[in-house]
Order: sequence, then C-alpha cells, then structure tokens
Amino acid sequence: MRAQTVDVRESTGRILCCTIFRAGGRKLLAKGHVLNEEDVRLLEIEGLGQVWVTELEDGEVGEDDAVRMAAAEIGCGSLEIRPAAGGRANLHTTEDSSVLVDDELLKQINCAANVVIATSPNFSFARAGQRIATVKSAPFAVPQPQLEALIGILKERGPILQARPVRSPSVAILYTDAQHGDRARTMFEAIMTQRLERLGTSATFALSCTEEEEPVARSLQHLLRANPTVVLVASTTAPAGPEDVIGRAMTRIGCHLERFLAPVEPGNLFMLGYKEEVPIISAPGCFRSAKSNVVDLVLPPLLARYRISGWEIAGLGHGGLLH
Repeated sequence: MRAQTVDVRESTGRILCCTIFRAGGRKLLAKGHVLNEEDVRLLEIEGLGQVWVTELEDGEVGEDDAVRMAAAEIGCGSLEIRPAAGGRANLHTTEDSSVLVDDELLKQINCAANVVIATSPNFSFARAGQRIATVKSAPFAVPQPQLEALIGILKERGPILQARPVRSPSVAILYTDAQHGDRARTMFEAIMTQRLERLGTSATFALSCTEEEEPVARSLQHLLRANPTVVLVASTTAPAGPEDVIGRAMTRIGCHLERFLAPVEPGNLFMLGYKEEVPIISAPGCFRSAKSNVVDLVLPPLLARYRISGWEIAGLGHGGLLH
C-alpha cells in the first residue's frame, strides 16, 4: 500500500486512511471506505480540499474481500456470513446450534500477521441468529500470498468451527435415590427443567427408581427403547467410580464407559457412557443447583448429536473452574 495526501478531486477509487467527521463531530465517512464520485462531491460540499488515502498495489487484496474469502472457509453447518464495516465479517447461526471449535487450528491461523479470528467457546450453545465468530483483517489490505496460504491451510485441514444444529432433541431422565427414586425427582425436577429450558428443550421421558443395580439397569433399558438424544442420571448419591451402582448398571446393559472424572468444578464426579450412539451421563450433585457445572458444558454438543470423546472431556480443564 502507498499512503498519501491527495486533492479531493483525485481521490475516486482510493481508500480513506482515516475517518472523516463533520464540523459538529458526526461521522461523515469511515476509515477504509473506498471513495466514489458521490463521496468526492460530499467532501467538496463539506469544504475539504485534500484527503489522506491509500491504494492497493499489485499482490494485495482489499480488507473486505480478504475477510469474506477467509470467512467462507472457516466454518460449516448452520451459519451465514454477514459482512461488516472496517475489514470484518461475522458468522451467525441460522438455527439453534452447538458451536464446535478446532482450537489448535484456530491458534495456527491466528499466528498469521494480517487476519485474526475470534469464536465463541467450544461446545457452547448458540441461539438462532447469534454471532459465533468474527474475522478481522489488518487495515486496508492483506498480502495475497499470506491470504492464499491461510485459505490453503483451511482447505487442507477443514473448517475451524462448526455450527452443529440442535434439532428436536429428546432428553430422557432417570432419577435415583438409595431409598426411593421419587425423592430424587422431587429434589431435582424443577432445577432440571430450568437447566433444559436454557437450551430450548425439556424432558421428553422421565423415570425414577431405587438406586440398586438391577432397577437402574432395567430403567435405563426402558428409556433407551425410546431412542432419546441423551439420557441424564440424576442421583442423590456421589459414586466413587464406575464400580458403584450407576456404573455397574451401565456396564450391565452393554454401555461403553467413555470417561469417569472431569476436570471441571463443579462436576468432578462426571461419568459418560454410550449405549451404541446414545450418551448416558451421571453427574451427581450437578442437578441440585441451576448454577453452571459440567452438565452445562457437555449438553449442547450432545443435544446436537455430537459424540464427545474422553479426550475432549479431559480438555475441559482449561476454563473448567466455573465458580
């Protein structure tokens, strides 16, 4: 780029290097605006004789074109790109979604000197129309080789983020207590309703039972026949591990136990298993309060039918101290 001060009448097609304000302080034209003939007449009416402008040189891509090209490659799923002023493009969801982010790829792209990307947190829930990412360029222009290298990485390694839609999820809940399951339901049902409403859903199926291996296994099998999106086990006890009642019952019905213990507070005694493709979550203590805990972190992607791995649960430690 080559910045210079020129006569207003010679500025058509060039890029403003600074914002121009009217005498009263109101913005007239923004920095980065490409001047056209109407702008030139407006500037002359305002009494300006010269303006500070720049123009692109060979091998440079204008900021607006650069962010549009990058934004077209960074995401997939239920989202749309909305250009914004000043070398920026925003990505918005088109329906309720869970946001999935490739953190390592995001870091690599953000090491580039001329384009940066900010996203919503991984696994977060986004309402339809919510902004989940923004792409910002260095002022005015990006060297074409840098932009091509960035887009090449994205094409090779896939998008940085996905808006994975949450479409008509069904949530099954099993309430368990050492003496009587209805006690757990009385304690937790109102909080459970509140938690699910934050994600735009509600409990579709619910059972309660005594917290013993055979009744828990039988109740889980009954809930699984409805093919729910996710099963939540709300227990009044705090298991010491998969060898306790809930874990044994999950194993008894053929669950794969993906992970026990989460680096999240509250919610350390989290247990995740899968019966084929249906996740089953035990998170003792997490249904006593509506405050954020590990369940709130993992429910959005599970409701979007994303299979969370034990490795991803382990990665929740950074930022896992919730309150």
